[in-house]
Amino acid sequence: MNLFKSHFWHNKGQRNGIFLLGILVLVFQIVLVFVDFSSEEIENINTSDAAFFYKQIDSLEAIRFAGKKFKIYPFNPNYITDYKGAELGMSLDAIDRLLAYRKTGEFVNSKSAFQKVTGISDTLLEKISPFFKFPTWVVESKRNKKRVPGKTPLIKRTTTDLNKATAADLKTIIGVGNVFSERIIKYRSKLQGFSMERQLYEVWGLEEEVADEIVAVFKILKLPNIQKSNVNTVTFKELLKTPYIDYELCKKIFEYRDSVAELQNISELKNITDFPLDLYERIVLYLLAE
Repeated sequence: MNLFKSHFWHNKGQRNGIFLLGILVLVFQIVLVFVDFSSEEIENINTSDAAFFYKQIDSLEAIRFAGKKFKIYPFNPNYITDYKGAELGMSLDAIDRLLAYRKTGEFVNSKSAFQKVTGISDTLLEKISPFFKFPTWVVESKRNKKRVPGKTPLIKRTTTDLNKATAADLKTIIGVGNVFSERIIKYRSKLQGFSMERQLYEVWGLEEEVADEIVAVFKILKLPNIQKSNVNTVTFKELLKTPYIDYELCKKIFEYRDSVAELQNISELKNITDFPLDLYERIVLYLLAE
């Protein structure tokens, strides 16, 4: 108890000092709350010195941004994004027109076509067109158009049969290089040969324009001899290997086969719920009902 009193006991002089300190603190707080210390003097920024100062700031900002200008690298104008187009100085309308055109599946293959689609000015076209980089087949196609037919032998093929064409034969078509020639042959082997020209358009990554060039030269001179499977006896694993049949469709075919015991005609496949009718002609190339 004595220890407690020793911390709170003060004489009269000490008490007066504490009281005075409390009054000073209270007065100071009141002054801070109610007295406005801000200056009412308005600085004039329209002087010649201020104008010169701000001009200097603007000049420094211009220099800073000029140093940050991005460097343009060669690019395919067909794949310009909103951000890339803005960097190149294209308007939003011009970018939207290009994107809408690409959604149709079409490509621009020259700077004049790019300007026609986007509607950009001659000045901007002159500025960015030197950086356009079109696919190799486009460049080669333009070169070949300049050659005189009959004077320069451009191609040498061993066959025009699509099912017998070698990789070298296919590479005589502009736009078909090592990758696509091998990919076409690999897909042809998977199908056991092309039975219809439109199957060529199924080759992954092959552009429609290039496929058009191929079928203009190479034809299906003889239908392939496809080994068909009996849909009533084929195993699930074997059916799953059939072109155009994925796991879900394979499962539906087996469920339907179990429900009817046996398919009397291959056309019964059309009775299966959600059967892809657009693939029917292709699927029946590999199946029969016996």
